[in-house]
This record gives sequence, C-alpha cells and structure tokens, in this order.
Amino acid sequence: MLQDIRDNSQGVIAKIIIGLIVAVMALFGVESIIGGFTAAPSVAEVNGEEITEVQLQNSTQNLMSSIGANPGDIDQALVEQLALNQLIEETILRQAATDADLAISNDAIDRAIINTPQFQVGGVFDSDLAVRTLAAQGFSVPLYRADLRQRMLMGQVANAYSSSNFSTDAELERIARLTRQSRDFRYISIPMGTRTLETAITDEQIAAYYEDNQEQFREPESLLLSYVILDQASIADQIEVPEAELRTLYEEERNAFEGSAEKRASHILFEVIGSTTEEEAMAAATAARARLDAGEDFADLALELSDDVVSAEEGGDIGYSDGGAFPEPIEEALEALSVDEVSQPVLTEFGVHLVKLTEDNENVYPEFAEVRERLEAELKSSEVELAYAEQLENLSNLAFETGDLETISNQLGLPVQQSEPVTRNGGSGIFANPAVLEAAFSDSVLLEGNNSDAIELDDSRAVVLRVEQFNESYILPLEEVEPEIAVNLRTEMEREAVQEIGNELMVAASAGEGLDELLAQYELEWIAQEDVLRSSTVANQSLISEVFSLPDPATRDSNPLSSLTLPNGTFVMLELTEVTPGSLESMSDEEREAMRLTMANDLGSADFSGYLATLRSNADIQQREPAPEF
Repeated sequence: MLQDIRDNSQGVIAKIIIGLIVAVMALFGVESIIGGFTAAPSVAEVNGEEITEVQLQNSTQNLMSSIGANPGDIDQALVEQLALNQLIEETILRQAATDADLAISNDAIDRAIINTPQFQVGGVFDSDLAVRTLAAQGFSVPLYRADLRQRMLMGQVANAYSSSNFSTDAELERIARLTRQSRDFRYISIPMGTRTLETAITDEQIAAYYEDNQEQFREPESLLLSYVILDQASIADQIEVPEAELRTLYEEERNAFEGSAEKRASHILFEVIGSTTEEEAMAAATAARARLDAGEDFADLALELSDDVVSAEEGGDIGYSDGGAFPEPIEEALEALSVDEVSQPVLTEFGVHLVKLTEDNENVYPEFAEVRERLEAELKSSEVELAYAEQLENLSNLAFETGDLETISNQLGLPVQQSEPVTRNGGSGIFANPAVLEAAFSDSVLLEGNNSDAIELDDSRAVVLRVEQFNESYILPLEEVEPEIAVNLRTEMEREAVQEIGNELMVAASAGEGLDELLAQYELEWIAQEDVLRSSTVANQSLISEVFSLPDPATRDSNPLSSLTLPNGTFVMLELTEVTPGSLESMSDEEREAMRLTMANDLGSADFSGYLATLRSNADIQQREPAPEF
C-alpha cells in the first residue's frame, strides 16, 4: 500500500503527505530520546494536541534541506511559518484518519518495510540494515512501525481523493477544444544582418561609447595563488597490498557468493482478518489452486482474488529473496518448487498464500581480474584513511607554523602549484569552491600574508594556499576593447535598422497598401504555417505564444496582425489566418487516456485541498505568538 501511495499521490497531496515523511522520521526519533526527561515547549495546539518547539525545529530543518537553501539566503521566519503550517495540516489529517476508524493491516506495514529501498541490499530486504538505519534515525522497530502506520493512514485519506475522481466526455471535449486547438498563420522575419555595413563606425563614436560605458570594461581584482593539495588517492598509490592477501579475500568472497542464490516469487494472499477465519482463507486458497490446475492464469487470479492489492497489480510479484526476505514458510515452499510451479496453500502470520516461483538464479562470481582493483581498494581503505588523517593533521600544523609552502612541500612531498588569476567570483577547479575563495580573500591570507588553514575540499582532499600577487581592479585601455565596442555599436545599428523596416511593414499592412513593394525592396517574403498546436516547435516559441494570444479571425472584419522582437533582435510581423478548434476525435487513444488521468488527478487534488481546508476551518487551532525581537 505504501507503494500505491507513492504512485498515486501527486500535486498538493505529495507536498502535504510524502514531502513530510523525512521530517516526521526525524521528529519522532528526537522525541523518543528526550521525551522522558523534559516537556518541550508548545508552539501550537490542534484540537487539544500540542505541536512542540522540537517538532517545529526538525520540520524547519528538513524543509530547508528539501529546497536546498542556505540559511543566509532565505527568510527564516517564513520557512518556520511554512513548516508550522505543514505540521498543523499533517496533525489535522492524522486526526481525521483516526476519527474515521481507518485501519492498516500488519501485512501492509510489513510489505511497506520490506519494499523500502533504504532497507535493501541488491534489491533484497536486509533486516540488519533496516535496524541499523532506524537506529541512526533514533527509531526503535515498534516506534517506526507505529509511525509508518500513521503515515499510511494519512495516505489512505489522500489517496481516496487522488484516485476516486473522474471526468466526463463533455468535460474532456471542452478541454480538447482548447488544448488541441490549431492555428494557421503567416509571418515575416527580419533578422539582423548586413544592412548598415555601408555606414562606417567612426573613432569618435567608439571613444564616446568607451567614455560612457567604462564600468563595462572593468577587470575585477584578482589573486595569483600558490597551493599544495593533499589527496587520498596519491596516498593509496604509495601503498602496496601483497598478492596473497588479494587472493585470500577473493576466495572468501567467491565462496560466500556462490553459495547463495536469488529466487523471485509471486503470491496470492488470502488474509485472516476481521470475520475471515483461517479455515475460510485455507478453503479459498484451495479453490483458487484448483482453478490454477484447470488452466487459469496466475496473474489474472492474483488481480481478482489477492488481498495484497499492490502485488496483485503486478501479477502477484513480491520480488526477490536470497532465503531470508520472506516469511520462513514461504521460503521453505520456494525451495521445493521448480520455476513456474505453484505451491499448495501456505500458512503464515499474514494469512494463507499460494506461492509461485518465477525465477531461480544461481549466482556466479566474477573472475579475479575483474574484481582485483576493487579488492585492492578495500584492503587499502583503512590504511589509506589512517595515513590521510595523519597527513591532514601534519598539513594543518605546518600551515599554521610555517610562513611558506616550500617547507610543507619538502616535509610532506606535495608539489607547489600555481593558479591562474582568481577573482572573488571564483575560477575553475578547486577555485570554484566557496570555502577556498573565502580563505583566499580573507584578511589573514590576503592582507597579512599568512598561509591559509588546511581547507577540506571533500572527504579525500585538502588544500593549503597563500597569495603570491594581488591585482587591483582596473579599467581596460581603449585600444584593448576597441574591437568589442565596434561590435556593440554595429549590433545596435543593425537592431535600429531592423526595427525601422519592421515599423514600415506594420504601417503598410495596417493600411492595406504598399506592403508588396516593401517586401520586394527588402527582399522579404511571407512564411506560412498550418495546423500549428500550442506545443509545436515549427517556429520560435515566443512567436507561437503571440499567435495564440490573438483573437479568432472569424470574429473580426480582417485577420489580426501583430509584431514582436525576439531576444536575438529579429523583428517578426505575423498575421493569424484561421483557428481550428480541437476535438477528442483528433487525439489518439493514448492522448485521450492521458488527458483523462490528468484531469481526474487535478480534480482529485483540488477536492483534497478543499477537504483539508474544511478540516482546518473546523479545527480548534491555537498558535503561540512569536517572542518580540529587541
């Protein structure tokens, strides 16, 4: 069911439910640690349920992470308000799901956990990995299951709106008339070219442009830097691993790998839940087994009968196992099956299953030559990390103690390198790193002439730098920029010439006379386009947008005219000649179905937003006033 929520929740639903999952995980993890010692202050209360300051802080942090914002680049108060609104809406929705007596089966929760990618290794659920991952988030298994149950309950409410709406043929026809509308038009394009080449650009014009736009030719201040880089990769190159150790590790991995196999299975589940007894579920499974023996298709029966609706939509497929992903009775049944064979009814804690083995893959380990490089890197890794940590400490100490890079180079064997000019806007390579730029232009390095601290570029590289030369900002001399100015002036002249011609054409076209003569004079001609859709790429998109903004010629005495200037300076005059409404009949079956689904989803999202707004308006919400700033 969790996968169903992921697949079907979109738009507003995704933002309100799925977008909060990470925040909720972090939130409950923190509360489980500190909740027994102190009561966190409340920032809001929803129908008597408190939202604490801890919840708000975690929600705010996760919201900041999701949008990739730097704290200094965004209004913190605004982000906190958004995070609080999300928490309020989540609380309201969870309360509504509880009040509606919605339920999630243990089997659905188990399947959601098994299908979580963060808990899988090679596509197979790993229970040890799952426990370690939950512990890192501050979760125990029972706490995570309870949290997951709440989130899936909220997802049920959201999914009810996202998947239950529909659109009528009349509604689709109205949308198709607009979205599939096509237009016929013609246009004249006047690009910039060589119309002003006969007009010379004088030295006086160039000098005047230079005087009026000197800041345009200012070179920013820059630094020439020397630096040394400590690189974990270079340390690894200096470490040798005995061939015997590589061979031993290879044999260990091969023996472990080739002893395992992956089996892929499908199932039909008959849940023992509510009024359904174990005997009734077993009888239903036996009847289904008889239908399979009679020749009916397993996937069809799974879709018809299985209580596991998620796997049923995939023909009953429940994925792969290396012998430990599924409940033990299912694993035992799979061991006795051949490919495409179906088991007798199998009883587990989740109900009664019919299990089909669909793939049985024996694993074959690669040859030694194929994995030698990886094995060598693994054996080196701990030694390399230790050596890198020691060298990084030495680099940091030497950077502080010495007044040059030569001493560092001699003691650590790191070559001194030279940079190209680097401005405050950065350069290439390591000089695009904000931390490097901040250090280079710091008072300690730039003004006092010290080495920088050891700057960690990533987990495996660090750099120390010092300034060799500072270049003041200056304005380039006229003789260096004269060609650039000439190009700018010529471009402006061409732009003005194109506009003048375009205005002439518009006046003549509007007056209904003289247009043909002007077209011949300027060697221009109409370009016709027919049956153009809004999404067409037969012409510039700005031109097409302008075409679709014009009124229907059928409602006017003459064809509408318009003009626009494209970003590259091209002047375009266009005339709309005909509008053809769209229709469902003109669309393929796939296009009609896509439109139907999109409309149903949009309506579902709108209904859900309205439902949430109603819940909120009827809720008793008390928010704490923010403390005044001094």
